[in-house]
Amino acid sequence: MSKNNILFIFFITFFLKPSALQSQTLIHHTTNYFGPNANPVPDFTDATIPKSTEFSVYGDYYYGYGDQTINSLLKLEIPLLPEKISVKLWAVPIEHYSVTDAIKNRRMMQKNSGTATGDLFLQTRIALFSEKNSNISVILNTTLKTSSGSDFKNRRTFNTAGYYFDTEIGKSFAISNHFLNEIRLVGNIGFYSWDVLTPNNNVQDDALMYGLKMILKKKNISWENTISGYNGWIKRAPDYGDKPIILGTKLNLKGKQNTYFLQYQYGIRYFPFNQIRIGAVFSLPTLTPHFLK
Repeated sequence: MSKNNILFIFFITFFLKPSALQSQTLIHHTTNYFGPNANPVPDFTDATIPKSTEFSVYGDYYYGYGDQTINSLLKLEIPLLPEKISVKLWAVPIEHYSVTDAIKNRRMMQKNSGTATGDLFLQTRIALFSEKNSNISVILNTTLKTSSGSDFKNRRTFNTAGYYFDTEIGKSFAISNHFLNEIRLVGNIGFYSWDVLTPNNNVQDDALMYGLKMILKKKNISWENTISGYNGWIKRAPDYGDKPIILGTKLNLKGKQNTYFLQYQYGIRYFPFNQIRIGAVFSLPTLTPHFLK
């Protein structure tokens, strides 16, 4: 082999290959570089566990910032012990997305539009305290995020799993006037962790979760206002994006058994999406376990 060939092989091995690997490590496992259903800021409730099984159906429309996504979302919560212990699962069965060329290049996607499925989440909820027996309600949640979603190549879901633990703390205040019957305040604090895979290492991004919610109630109508987010520790670039913050407002109309709602959500930081959500929560008493009978 000639000297020139040896120099050429040396150049390919030690210069071009590391560059290729470096370009692969630029995949940021954050909300700033993926679709809105990849690793969203977790929802938290009003710090209560339902009496009966609840099945929720959502329709989401995300828009702005070069990404347009339409998806459905299904949730099921089954109280094993009414108002005390429940299991919950949810997933995005299908989403349709369309992005601009600029977003496609920024995320290193392979195409501008398509369909995908989201990850499955599994959660257990335990009521540590209730307002009937104490001044506040406290709910402990343990949640597993699977890596069952599709289309990682187009940055719709992560190719890694995660988990989080969080505590919801709620307190209601009765009010008697023409406008309100009750004001409920809810706080949420927790720990969120997910795997970040690269060709060179395998680390976890650990984040502090937080959230505040105020609910204004008048008879069968309630109005929720929520600010929430999480703060990861990885700092690979100024806009890496593992510190998203969102602001949401939601109007609920409660019927005899079911609840219907309309929600608007705005990404304050590192969640480049506006969201409009409509949905319904169906109470299913016949599907509620009765272990104490």
